[in-house]
Amino acid sequence: MGPEVGTAAKPRGIASAALAKLTETARDRGGLTVGDALASVGEASFGFAMLMLALPALIPIPGPFGMVFGSALAIVALQFAVGVGSLWLPSILRNCKVSASAFAALQRHADPIVRRIERIIRPGRLKAFTGPALPYVLALPVFALAIAIALPIPFGNILPVIAVCVIAIGLIERDGLIVLLGTLLTLFALVVTAALLHGAAIFMSTL
Repeated sequence: MGPEVGTAAKPRGIASAALAKLTETARDRGGLTVGDALASVGEASFGFAMLMLALPALIPIPGPFGMVFGSALAIVALQFAVGVGSLWLPSILRNCKVSASAFAALQRHADPIVRRIERIIRPGRLKAFTGPALPYVLALPVFALAIAIALPIPFGNILPVIAVCVIAIGLIERDGLIVLLGTLLTLFALVVTAALLHGAAIFMSTL
């Protein structure tokens, strides 16, 4: 009898494998600080740093994850914009500890999104959009997304997080088409965020 078609699981991509390893490391150590997590995934890589700092905003548990990690992502993005080689975060952010259970929740909620993006990855497409200068070009749009993630808007950080993830995975996997799609999604996410802010301002003015 031959093997059943479709029973083999699709191998993990680089990003989802790194997320799984990060969750395992957090479990082994009883949690990780933001600085430890960045070091674990390779903080010198803009793609990995973006992914690590954006995904926690998706965790639907109490805590200012969007504000903490969005602020950290904004600081990292500015450093890439000016070409800083070694990333720096204020100690209040770098030493902020995230529990092992929070990392488990992160993987549970973020892994399906990451793996859906990885299914359409084709490394080597549009190489001009994955060159070494791209992090500097993308840093300011990512900074704007990071601010949107940090804002306390109910459900307002979902699109910015997804846009960051698409760009990050495109950079990690060297797929320029995915980076380009993430950049277009960035524009849409920022327009939606601006609309939400405008709506919130109108609502507050009526109180």
